Amino acid sequence: MLRVGFYQFRPRFGRVQLNRKKIVEKLSSAEADLLVLPELAFTGYHFQDRAELFPLAEEPANSPTIEALSELCLAKNFFIVSGFAERQGAHLYNSAILIGPNGLIHVYRKIQLFFREKDIFRPGDIPLQVQEIKGTRIGMMICFDWIFPEITRILALLGADIICHPSNLVLSYCQSAMLTRCLENGIFAITANRFGTEKRPCGTLQFTGKSQIIAPKGELLYRARSQREELVIIEIDPAQARKKEMTEKNDLFTDRRPVMYSELCAPVKTTS
Repeated sequence: MLRVGFYQFRPRFGRVQLNRKKIVEKLSSAEADLLVLPELAFTGYHFQDRAELFPLAEEPANSPTIEALSELCLAKNFFIVSGFAERQGAHLYNSAILIGPNGLIHVYRKIQLFFREKDIFRPGDIPLQVQEIKGTRIGMMICFDWIFPEITRILALLGADIICHPSNLVLSYCQSAMLTRCLENGIFAITANRFGTEKRPCGTLQFTGKSQIIAPKGELLYRARSQREELVIIEIDPAQARKKEMTEKNDLFTDRRPVMYSELCAPVKTTS
């Protein structure tokens, strides 16, 4: 069994140190194996341009945030997946980091950028991967990745038992769609969303909250309130995600017929 959960909260825009302090203090009381934090959990989200975000982003090799989370993971013997504004040279990435008692394990860079993110971040360039922690295989994706079923399917085919899904959701569809993603792939998913509003010169965004944990049959195990801070930890059996049989004659993966799916990789057909 594995104790997994999320921390849904409202980051203060641009206040990296304050957000980091709040997260570390809150999680210091948690008894868990795996915790998921929202997308861009330390910086806030609604930046006007690259120049505004650049001084707040961090390089993983020299990151006070990663250092602080590593110390926390060592003290508590758990693992954290968190959204992270990554800087590499002149480039910015909307990333997720996996950290454990021995420090940084993996960085995932968001593949499917949403709306104005395209003006700030480079698209993810690291292939999808699965990491093992405490005998459980986890994959990572970020927010708008949810609407592209290929991402979840690839992580499931790579052996993921749990999808960790840091998010800053503003649309109303994701929470319901993730039930289907878990059903069609036979996996768990932890969507850690934020709540609150960011009013900026470039517009106002209202975040939906409703962070959730879903089981392999598309069963909703827990969903948070829309506009409330919550630290939630529940116990799951990751082995449930390794049973892909739907009936005695049907299996989610062995019944696949990839030879019939070539259109998935074909250029989009447009009509004039």
